[in-house]
Amino acid sequence: MTNKQRIVRMLRLFQTQTDEEHPISTFEIIEYFKGLGTVIDRNTIRDDVDTLNACGIEIIILEGRPNRYYFTDSKFQLPELKLLVDAVEGSKFITAKKSGELVAKIISMASTGYADQLNRHLYTVGRIKPENENIYYVIDAIFRAIQTGQRISFQYFRYDANRERVPRHGGDPFVLSPYAMLYNEDKYYVLGYYSLFDKITTFRVDRMGIPEILAEPAHPKPEGFDPVDYTVDVFSMYEGSLETVELLCENDMMDSIVDRFGEEADTQTADTGHFLVRAQVSVSRTFFAWVFQFAGKIQIMGPASVKMQYQEMLGKALGADAEQEA
Repeated sequence: MTNKQRIVRMLRLFQTQTDEEHPISTFEIIEYFKGLGTVIDRNTIRDDVDTLNACGIEIIILEGRPNRYYFTDSKFQLPELKLLVDAVEGSKFITAKKSGELVAKIISMASTGYADQLNRHLYTVGRIKPENENIYYVIDAIFRAIQTGQRISFQYFRYDANRERVPRHGGDPFVLSPYAMLYNEDKYYVLGYYSLFDKITTFRVDRMGIPEILAEPAHPKPEGFDPVDYTVDVFSMYEGSLETVELLCENDMMDSIVDRFGEEADTQTADTGHFLVRAQVSVSRTFFAWVFQFAGKIQIMGPASVKMQYQEMLGKALGADAEQEA
């Protein structure tokens, strides 16, 4: 083993086998290299460590009998790696197979001493992993089209009564000028200009076939267009007419209001038990469903047209029972 090979091996040993809680001793290093058929001593180790430190690779030396060493130049701290593992394992968007592959790669960035702590086995109630691996190719094609400023053509699918994926519009392709990718509530969406509707709209990526990148350049973005503003305005990714609504909320609903509209939400006290919220939302079934889940603790006060739409939706949900009671 040449000197260069030995130093590379030494660095790899420190990177994979040591951390602040798991230093390695002089004796252990000597035994490691002995197993590789190379004889070294404590002076060799100290010289190699000095060389690594001189190159900006920080190896901490714990003086003692014997000396101990550990690598401290990791790009990620253990809590950061734990967050990454939890995000991958908990994602509804990533398939079980791909989750396993990504977690293994994340764990490889930690020392063996920390690896057991990264086998998190996070369990989330009701979390169903997808099976379609094509979604990664869909995302890749969309990102490439965004970067090159080109349109994409794709089939868009829905599920029929037999849980079979069937293409919408009889299989005719959808043509979109993609502007941005959005991630909301465990789902990816592509945001762009759809000429058939003559407006900016969103498509769920997991419902798309693999797009074809067209030679035709994308439709220009509107002046001052900001995807962040769009996602705030379009409530939970389902589009309807944008309206400024007023909501009457019981005081213990503030957490839910902040979760949905942010800490800068426009609120004011209504009475000792309630507060008012003014917010711009996309008036849609998704918005109404969000209001309904609080069982009257959040009520739509206006405008009257939005309140009427909500009442009509509730009437349709009750169906024949509502008509009989009336």
